[in-house]
Amino acid sequence: MLNKNCSKRKLTRKEQRDLDLEISFMEGVVQRDAKYVEAWKALSECYCRRGFFERGLHADVHLARLQPDDPAVLYDLACGYALLQQTEEAITALMKAIAHGFNNFKWLLKDPDLTRVRKDKLFKRVWTKISSAQPDAV
Repeated sequence: MLNKNCSKRKLTRKEQRDLDLEISFMEGVVQRDAKYVEAWKALSECYCRRGFFERGLHADVHLARLQPDDPAVLYDLACGYALLQQTEEAITALMKAIAHGFNNFKWLLKDPDLTRVRKDKLFKRVWTKISSAQPDAV
């Protein structure tokens, strides 16, 4: 996913209704099949777009249990934590994503979901290690 589109743009009423309908449908799908990865991904994205960050994080945590080695899932988990200002958890998930192959460092440096995380001292230390190990990271 890598970009759940969690922009701060205010949704129109129609967009809100459409998302609420999609959320309701996808919640029914995952309730019937808790291992349906694509449904969880769609639900996570809808929650995020709707501004339901806690629900989105719950979906991301569930996805990380289903696919613990998927770098995109782990990256999205980091974003979920970041949106709830849980910086340490976000950085931990981000490091797991990198360890499992995430390498879109240009996006990492501009992803709006991670703005606050990038300002943290711990991230700056981690970024120093990344950029020294992978000179083409930037």
